[in-house]
Amino acid sequence: MKLKGIRVPHRKNTADSVPQRLPLPETVVIPMSMHIGKPAVPTVKIGDRVTVGQLIGSSDGFISAPVYSSVSGKVKKLDEITMSGGMKSTAVVIETDGQQEICESVKPPIVTDFESFVNAVKESGVVGLGGAGFPTFVKLGVKDLSAIDAVVINAAECEPYITSDTRTMLDKAEYISKGIDLLQKFLGVKSIIIGIENNKKACIDKMTELANSKNGVEVKVLPSVYPQGGEKVLVYNTMGRMIPKGGLPLDVGAIVINCTTLSAIAEYIETGMPLVEKCITVDGSAVKEPKNIIAPIGTPIEKLFDFCGGFKSEPKKVLYGGPMMGIAVPSLDSPVLKMTNAVIAFNEKDARPPKTTACINCGECANHCPLRLDPREISKAYKLDLCEDLKKICADLCMECGCCAYVCPAKRQIVQTNKLAKAKLNKYLREQKTEKEDKK
Repeated sequence: MKLKGIRVPHRKNTADSVPQRLPLPETVVIPMSMHIGKPAVPTVKIGDRVTVGQLIGSSDGFISAPVYSSVSGKVKKLDEITMSGGMKSTAVVIETDGQQEICESVKPPIVTDFESFVNAVKESGVVGLGGAGFPTFVKLGVKDLSAIDAVVINAAECEPYITSDTRTMLDKAEYISKGIDLLQKFLGVKSIIIGIENNKKACIDKMTELANSKNGVEVKVLPSVYPQGGEKVLVYNTMGRMIPKGGLPLDVGAIVINCTTLSAIAEYIETGMPLVEKCITVDGSAVKEPKNIIAPIGTPIEKLFDFCGGFKSEPKKVLYGGPMMGIAVPSLDSPVLKMTNAVIAFNEKDARPPKTTACINCGECANHCPLRLDPREISKAYKLDLCEDLKKICADLCMECGCCAYVCPAKRQIVQTNKLAKAKLNKYLREQKTEKEDKK
């Protein structure tokens, strides 16, 4: 069976753009919620002086991640900011002092076995850097290591514009190599598969050279079909295994890890410096000089655009991430986050929503859904408030990839409807669970 998808313009304009380091901003705003799960809890107070790599937010909960200062300077305030998606988060606002003094606690962790390896991954602050933001130590903390048949390294980078993973493969291949060594040593995996789309020849050559130097490592060149980087799609196209509905990669013997995530883990274990900066692709029709930029976490994204020469036309929409799954930012003051791999700014023409017409029931949305969902059924059940139907048709499996909206001739806002349907279903399931518990 072949998984579905769509072909989108690549627009990898910055693939050959070697990342440039951004001048230190005057202020950084570092949210405590830059990961899926429970927000970190601030460990500093107003007036404290902090240094690079110092813990400023402790992980509070099983699914959580610590947060570290990306600069040296003084804590100006603890603020509440609006994140993309409308959620609120506590943030530590730091005035930089320009010294970039390294915290004395920054030193390589002692890693001797599986448990200490997973703990080191937790202490690194690394989360899914491909955009998902799931705490990586949770993913790697497998109870039964014999259940892992292969680790799939996600190097597909299937979204248009984004090339930050490409730069990791080209500029930090040695850390990807060291990361593979760590996985083989502490997880005991015998098979590691690097999945790369076929539009990245330089990366394929680099990763193939790396794979040929190791045992049990192979590169699988994949068609440039979006969303190739989706976990379910990637596992099927690299291992030939179908993740069951509601299941995880581990259910079919796989762990999926982004190539930049793996590189960051290896760099932390070698240097002791936790995740404090990101390589970000800055591009889009409103940007004068698209570039890849290395910036401290917490940097206002306006500084990234300034470093690219500003705007050649007024930006009408700015996204974290790519045009298919990216989320609009509320303000140019919005900070660089752990999982920010790109910021894209579009001019008025590209940002203008298309005119929506009535659904003609052509079925193109269902024909191209990589998870074989039918958005027409989801929309109907959502509008009629049929939560049991939403449950039956697995509306909560939608990964919001945007394939349905991309191919819709009526230009309907299908992804937005699917999001609302998922929220309705999740609320319904929570209420059902509460009712069952109350009856006990």
